[in-house]
Amino acid sequence: MSFSAGPGRRPARSVSCRPRGTVPRGFSLLAAVFVLLMPSVAARAQDTAPAETPPAPAAAPADTDEGAADKDVLKIRILMAREIREGRLPPLSLLDIPPPDDGIAGAKLAISDNNTTGRFLKQEFILDVVENADPAQLIAEVTKHIDAGVAYVVVDASAETLLKLSDTLKDKDAVLFNASAPDETLREEQCRLNVKHTAPSRTMLADALAQYMAWKQWRNWVLVIGPAPEDKLYADAIRRAAKRFGLKIVEERVFDYDPGSRRADGGFEQVQQQIPSFMQGLPEHDVVVVADEGELFGEYFPYRTWVSRPVIGTAGLFATPWHPAIELWGGTQFQNRFKRLAGRVMRPLDYNAWTAVRSVGEAATRKSSADPKVLIPYMRSPEFELAAFKGQKVTYRAWNGQLRQPILVATAKILVTVSPQPGFLHQLTELDTLGVDRPESKCTAFKN
Repeated sequence: MSFSAGPGRRPARSVSCRPRGTVPRGFSLLAAVFVLLMPSVAARAQDTAPAETPPAPAAAPADTDEGAADKDVLKIRILMAREIREGRLPPLSLLDIPPPDDGIAGAKLAISDNNTTGRFLKQEFILDVVENADPAQLIAEVTKHIDAGVAYVVVDASAETLLKLSDTLKDKDAVLFNASAPDETLREEQCRLNVKHTAPSRTMLADALAQYMAWKQWRNWVLVIGPAPEDKLYADAIRRAAKRFGLKIVEERVFDYDPGSRRADGGFEQVQQQIPSFMQGLPEHDVVVVADEGELFGEYFPYRTWVSRPVIGTAGLFATPWHPAIELWGGTQFQNRFKRLAGRVMRPLDYNAWTAVRSVGEAATRKSSADPKVLIPYMRSPEFELAAFKGQKVTYRAWNGQLRQPILVATAKILVTVSPQPGFLHQLTELDTLGVDRPESKCTAFKN
């Protein structure tokens, strides 16, 4: 409705009420023709159409880009087998209690590193973990995975279990990476063709310490040995290293201890009196070497000896494949990545497991294959090498499967030095001055 204001001019009507313009004459004729022809066109269309149009067939499910890409990805499974060793006494220090994922976290980091490169090469690495306190059940579980197609196993187990496992799998296309056992017999008389060792041997650790002692000219040693079997094996490695590098053990003493008598409070007073008394009457010496692989008494010796001498061996200054304080050669970035993944610092077992898994990844990258018949011989060959945050490439010894690598010499808080030391030369590589060299080796499995 519209209103007028007085007798003035009337307002225009709304748009909807405005008169329409005249339809063009030509357009009217075309519309008329279309109306006349419409029935005949409809009839013709009806005559030519089929009586019944069949339903369109359902489209086959096409592969999505993700599914097609997944089919092209080469999946490489790696197994970590852990023997849960019960009944062990805890170490003296609460700081040395191993975390539940010791070793596993290192393997997980290596899987992530492998996949970083594998993503561009259409390779995917997957980690499985089996754990058992019964060696027989552990071996059975590993065998099931091998029969299902897994070819690479990182082993954290005793020397006895590792030997049984390697013999069980000797006729299968699989390789075991020993990440924890330092026993020399695994690399020598009891060596196996299907076993590689990322864990350094006792002789490698002892040689690393002995080279530094020789460089410092601390030549006269007192050796303190624990009663455990592994303590005696470490002492054998120390004796060999001393002889090899011109050092002298002036006296050996066995430290008998009763682990059950350790006290949570007040124990330090007893130790403060016991250790000096035990260390009296020794010949003149430069250092005290402690052989205590179980970490059950060795930490008592620094600062408690009768005369003021450095303590080395398994306590005080020690040799190790990895140290959480190392910053050289990209170590800081490596450590930070591990802390983000695990929420803790990297331990030696983590590093040994990382090296094993990365060895598979490096071989797969170089050979563009997952076939164990291709990768296992390649890892044995001189062409294989791995960057391992130690300043130089690491490789496997052709005569016993041991990973040759620099060994860190450190205290609990900081890196002191790295062996091989300056001046210790070798005709092929200075790394072979650590541990059993080819002419000394008693391993025969790799000679075929």
